[in-house]
Amino acid sequence: MSLMERGAVRPITAVAWTSNTSTCPKDFIMISITEDGSAANFTRSFAIKSGYYLCYSKDLMGGMVVSDIQLLSDKDAIPHGYCFIAEHLEAKACVSKKKRVCVRVVPVGSVDTAVLDIKLTAKSKMMLQHYTYVGEINGYVLWSRKGPFSNPMPQAKPRSVTLDIRRISLDQTFPPLPLRPSNPPPQPHGKVSQRRHNLQIKDNLDKPADSSLQGITALDGVPFSLHPKFDAQANGAALQLNSQLNNIRIKSLQDIENEYNYTFAVEEIAAKRTRPSLPAGGVTSDQ
Repeated sequence: MSLMERGAVRPITAVAWTSNTSTCPKDFIMISITEDGSAANFTRSFAIKSGYYLCYSKDLMGGMVVSDIQLLSDKDAIPHGYCFIAEHLEAKACVSKKKRVCVRVVPVGSVDTAVLDIKLTAKSKMMLQHYTYVGEINGYVLWSRKGPFSNPMPQAKPRSVTLDIRRISLDQTFPPLPLRPSNPPPQPHGKVSQRRHNLQIKDNLDKPADSSLQGITALDGVPFSLHPKFDAQANGAALQLNSQLNNIRIKSLQDIENEYNYTFAVEEIAAKRTRPSLPAGGVTSDQ
């Protein structure tokens, strides 16, 4: 069983800086004292009396949780998916930028583990059990505790009930209605005649059981047949096709060779014919 299911602890949903209790947002818890008894007031320098505190929220109304928390120096690039925590400070107060706190905020349904708690200790050798060392900032050590959690089931808010509604008992039992294709809506007594009531019952009984369009139609029971005109045309076309098929003569291989046999005799005679020779002196013309 997770910590959330046992009701021991809820996950942290936001972390921020605040000047004092007056500037601390609603539903946020301000860490004013460290685990070893020191004041958890982060001051920029000894000349500035007013400082700032670390605060966190566990309000799950926003649907987001903090899955990780880190400390970065001014030279480090912020990792992907992380963001610097918000600042709820007075007008003249500011947070040191040498070390900055960044968190990774994700939807509550996307992770199984989240940051359940954060604590501060003075810069000493004190160790916190079940907590992970995050880093040092302005003389303090930041610790975080991660673990599994479960999203609590939403509870209905109580509502004021009037005196008339209280008189209605929800525990009253009524006899079940008879099984019919569809139950007609209740009608006030004395306003519907007996004839109309009987017509409504008959109309409900005529409806199909599934209340769909697949009920009885005007074409049900009518046999399917073609018009005699189209039937005669179809028969004539079939007879003509059969007669054409019967007139087809299937030739054998010998019939095909006899029909298309060619001896090339003319070509052979033409090839054997010799060309006439001319006299050596050539052809003389008559003067």
